[in-house]
Amino acid sequence: MKFAIVVFSAPHSPSSRRALRFAQAALSAHHEIIRLFFYQDGVHNGSSSIVTPQDEPDWANQWATFIQQNQLDSVVCISAALRRGILSESEAHRHGRQGANLLEPWQLSGLGQLHEAAQTADRLICFGDT
Repeated sequence: MKFAIVVFSAPHSPSSRRALRFAQAALSAHHEIIRLFFYQDGVHNGSSSIVTPQDEPDWANQWATFIQQNQLDSVVCISAALRRGILSESEAHRHGRQGANLLEPWQLSGLGQLHEAAQTADRLICFGDT
């Protein structure tokens, strides 16, 4: 089965953690994840500005590691990211900001990427408060 997964919640939220666990389980069961799309507060998962207390799990880092290890297509909604101050190098330059804070492996892109994923996937699974 081919899944497209949308994450609407910040890394410290239970729904973001559930999304990560679901994605891990899907790959373990030999399903395919065609795209991870981070939207609304979910864009914070791709931010290098998140500092996790030492006594808590670093969920954003766990997402990044999972995405890199499995070479997954991972997209942060550009509109939601800009609204929340999450910038790639090119967007920081374009808007005259000091620096970028979008982590690798995330890429900024538009809602068209979500639409394409929904059309390609067998199932679109959403996690978070919408």
